[in-house]
Amino acid sequence: MYLSRFLSIHALWVTVSSVMQPYPLVWGHYDVCKTQIYTEEGKVWDYMACQPESTDMTKYLKVKLDPPDITCGDPPETFCAMGNPYMCNNECDASTPELAHPPELMFDFEGRHPSTFWQSATWKEYPKPLQVNITLSWSKTIELTDNIVITFESGRPDQMILEKSLDYGRTWQPYQYYATDCLDAFHMDPKSVKDLSQHTVLEIICTEEYSTGYTTNSKIIHFEIKDRFAFFAGPRLRNMASLYGQLDTTKKLRDFFTVTDLRIRLLRPAVGEIFVDELHLARYFYAISDIKVRGRCKCNLHATVCVYDNSKLTCECEHNTTGPDCGKCKKNYQGRPWSPGSYLPIPKGTANTCIPSISSIGTNVCDNELLHCQNGGTCHNNVRCLCPAAYTGILCEKLRCEEAGSCGPGSGQGAPPGGCPALLLLPLLPALLGTAGAPGL
Repeated sequence: MYLSRFLSIHALWVTVSSVMQPYPLVWGHYDVCKTQIYTEEGKVWDYMACQPESTDMTKYLKVKLDPPDITCGDPPETFCAMGNPYMCNNECDASTPELAHPPELMFDFEGRHPSTFWQSATWKEYPKPLQVNITLSWSKTIELTDNIVITFESGRPDQMILEKSLDYGRTWQPYQYYATDCLDAFHMDPKSVKDLSQHTVLEIICTEEYSTGYTTNSKIIHFEIKDRFAFFAGPRLRNMASLYGQLDTTKKLRDFFTVTDLRIRLLRPAVGEIFVDELHLARYFYAISDIKVRGRCKCNLHATVCVYDNSKLTCECEHNTTGPDCGKCKKNYQGRPWSPGSYLPIPKGTANTCIPSISSIGTNVCDNELLHCQNGGTCHNNVRCLCPAAYTGILCEKLRCEEAGSCGPGSGQGAPPGGCPALLLLPLLPALLGTAGAPGL
């Protein structure tokens, strides 16, 4: 009886969990770069596309504020409570830990009450704009896998822009505009992600959904990554194969979710009214208690591990690739141009391994251009020929009986088709020796 009751409760929990969880906690596969398989020739490596797991990327970022002295507390100042904007006896003092609000408090653990937060100076220099740039840098290309979530301790700003960089902060592009009045602030019609589609998913929009000043329980701003994924993978991201196919074949789509830096541009604090109350400027400031950014190192589908060492993220590259993003072939493995891995075909993808250069060819190397496997052999992952039982050698060019000295009329193994084995390599010599150029060069 107890077992049946337990199973019923378990089934109910699974059902409730599936309803409560709109998206998979961990989506995608590609968590193995290679595996050993058994063939007639023994164990060989089978290579496949691979990528690191999604993780909390705020653990690895560096934050910079502009202007650099915009954080409150130096000198100490008072500000107004958010619940009562006319109760202005709260203090910010950078020299007192309990009263300080430095930038690192945007990324600390938020399980405590009251919550910790970064806070700007107040708008005491009004009408000069109170504007702040918060730049998050990874010194590494990362791929976003979940919504960017910014939690404000103050009211959400009346105007804000989220920007991205793909070149380590040298140039910037807008990700999304936020305003209480998009037309007035940015000359854009207001939209939400729900107004987009597969064909317009890359459109940069201005939304009024997250800019509502002082209203209760309105502290969070989103940049909706998963809602954009859902245009391809379905509302619960069940069809990840479709999304991966689109990411694989549409470079602009994949680049859209790829960044090296993010920049939060706070342009106007929450006013909550049409006019600024110049008699109580201490009620206007920015305060952020938490920023969430989930993603993974971009390793071009050539690594499953990304290490953080000496304040730097680096992919541990497989497939004979190298570089911070596994973006080039290793020395002596440039037998063909480097290429990123591919998500296709689902579910293992294509590794697109780098192969040895012609000048460094050793045993176990073949391709379908210059180094054809002979006598019915097949090339496996460009690393070795899988030969028929009667043949051996780098390109299956030798009879096994020749190595054993047992070839003869009674051995059942005559000369290989096409004549002498050595002659099979003659057509390859000009290409291998680089003699296709002009005479005398």
